[in-house]
Amino acid sequence: MNRMRHLIVGVCLATGLFLNSAWALDTSVQTYPSEVLSEHRFEHRFCENQLNGELFSRTELFFGLSRAEGPDVTEEEFQYFVDTEVTPRFPDGLTLLTGRGQFKGSSGTVIQEGSKVLILLYPFSRKSNRAVEQIREVYKDIFQQESVLRVDGQSCVSF
Repeated sequence: MNRMRHLIVGVCLATGLFLNSAWALDTSVQTYPSEVLSEHRFEHRFCENQLNGELFSRTELFFGLSRAEGPDVTEEEFQYFVDTEVTPRFPDGLTLLTGRGQFKGSSGTVIQEGSKVLILLYPFSRKSNRAVEQIREVYKDIFQQESVLRVDGQSCVSF
């Protein structure tokens, strides 16, 4: 059982690296080495056949709620952003978590602030990748943010 778990974790890590490369280059998967594609196909078959699931992209976006100039982003402002910018781009669903985080800003000081974590599960495409990037850019512009952290992976999901 332990060996199988290590195999699954290895395949997941390899697939995650593959997807991150594909997203970064925004090119077709046919340009990648056959061994990477073989691992991806194995994970896909394992998800479908053993877990009765489907492989989806999983993106987590971390939004800071402090502004450089002015008051923190309010719950109402953030919800309006979700309603007008996120939901139209990902209408099938999302998960939103509230948290507290910290990061080192461009000035080198550690900044602690409230945060929101948005989790999206979706079939990957160039269009969905662009939609995620648009969400990040709009948030940075509207709420005076240096960045919005993006974390991507792949998950086996079933509904």
